[in-house]
Amino acid sequence: MKLLVANRGEIAVRVIRTAREMEIPTVAIYSTADAESLAVELADEAVCVGPPAARDSYLNVANVLGAAAITGCDAVHPGYGFLSENPQFATDCARQGITFVGPAPEVMARMGDKVEAKRAAIAAGLPVLGGSDGPVSTLAEAAAAAEDAGYPILLKAAAGGGGRGMRRVERAGELEGAFSTAAQEAQAAFGDGSLYVEKLLEGARHVEVQILADGLGGVLVVGDRECSIQRRHQKVVEEGPAPNLPDQTRTRMHEASLRAAREWGYRSAGTLEFLVDAEGSFYFLELNARLQVEHPVTELVSGMDIVAEQLKVAQGGLLTRTGVCEPDGHAIESRINAEDPAFDFRPAAGRLKEFRMAGGPGVRVDTWGRPGGLIPPHYDSLLAKLCVHAADRPRAVARMRRALDETLVTGVPTTVPLLADISRDPVFRSGRYTTAFLAERAADLPSLAGSRAAAAAAAR
Repeated sequence: MKLLVANRGEIAVRVIRTAREMEIPTVAIYSTADAESLAVELADEAVCVGPPAARDSYLNVANVLGAAAITGCDAVHPGYGFLSENPQFATDCARQGITFVGPAPEVMARMGDKVEAKRAAIAAGLPVLGGSDGPVSTLAEAAAAAEDAGYPILLKAAAGGGGRGMRRVERAGELEGAFSTAAQEAQAAFGDGSLYVEKLLEGARHVEVQILADGLGGVLVVGDRECSIQRRHQKVVEEGPAPNLPDQTRTRMHEASLRAAREWGYRSAGTLEFLVDAEGSFYFLELNARLQVEHPVTELVSGMDIVAEQLKVAQGGLLTRTGVCEPDGHAIESRINAEDPAFDFRPAAGRLKEFRMAGGPGVRVDTWGRPGGLIPPHYDSLLAKLCVHAADRPRAVARMRRALDETLVTGVPTTVPLLADISRDPVFRSGRYTTAFLAERAADLPSLAGSRAAAAAAAR
C-alpha cells in the first residue's frame, strides 16, 4: 500500500504518523496556502493540488486523484471533512483502482442523506425522534410535520450536518422565516436545499458511540463519548466514557449500535450519534461515516489505534477484536481553535508567535501548529486537540486543567482561556451537563462573561 492523505491540518499529520509506524509510504496533498505545513514536511512525498480556496484544491477531485496517479498511490485516506463523506469520490477512487479508506460508497450515500439515515435507523430498530418522514419541500408540509411533532422543532438540512442549514423554531409564527433561511443555507453549503423536520429535545445530552467494522460481519463498539459542550452545534469539549450515563442506557446504546452496523453492512470507522434525555431514553440522530475529530478520546481509553484498524480493514483484514471494548480509565479532549470566544467565536487567521503545548503524564496533543506557523483564513479553525487520560474522571479533569494552564499560544486569539474556564467550572466538574451548557454557564465563565458570545448564547 502507498497512501495518499487527502486532507490537511492535524488530521493529515495524525494519519501520516500511523502510516509511518505501519511502514506505509505516504503522500500529502496541499494548497499553495499550506506549502509550509507540518503534513508536507512529514510525508514521504507531497503534491500541490491547487490555490487556497478549498473548492480548487482539497475538494478538486480531478486534482486529488491526479496526485494519487502521478505518485503511484493505491489507497486514499480522506480524514474528516472535505471529501471524507463524498460517495462519488469513493466511487471515482474505485474506478481508478484506488482503495478508499472508509465505508462502501452506497452505505455512505445512504447515511449522508439524513432522511434516508433515519429510515435505515428505524429499519434497524433504533429509536428516533418525531418529525417528518422525509424531506419537506414546501412551507405547508413543514408546518404540518411541525404541528404533528409539536413545537419546539428543528429544521435540518437533509444533505449534510455540522449546524449548517439548521434552525430552531419555537412556535408556528417563526416557521416561515426559519424555513427560508435554512433552505438557503443548505443549498449554499451542500448544493441541496432540502430540509426535514425533527422534534427538538430540550435539556438533552449529545452522546455518541464509536464503532469499527470490517465489512465481513465483525463489528466492535470501541467506546462512547460525551459531546454535549457545543457552540452553534460544533463540539468544544468531548470526553469518554460519557459520565453519569445509566448503565442500562449505555448497554442498550452499545447493543443497538452493534446491531445497526451489522444490519447496514458497515465497514471502517463510524460514529452513531444520539440524544439522551433526562430519563435515560436515547434517540438516533445520524451516522458519521468517517473518522471523527474526537477519536483520540476513544483511543486513549481503549488502547486502540483507530486509523491503524481502518488501514488494516481497507487492505481486506479483519478487526483485532469484536463485541464491546471495556474502557480503561477516562479521557477528555479540548479543541483549541483559532477563534475569539469574546466575539462569538470569530475565526482568526495569521502567524503563530509562541506555540507551547502541554506535556507530561497522560497528555496527548494532535496538532499541525508550531512557532511561526501560518494559519490561513480559508479553512476550519481547529489548531490543536489537547487530550488527557487518567485512571478516573476527577483525575482526568485535574490533568486537563493542569495541561491547559501549561499551554501557551500567541499571535492569534484562541479558545484556550475558555477551555481553562470550563475545566474549572463546577457543573462541568460534576459531569452533569447538557447541550445547553455554554448558554447556561456563559455568565459564570470569565472568558465569556460580558462578551458578545454570552449575549448571543443568552439569546439562543
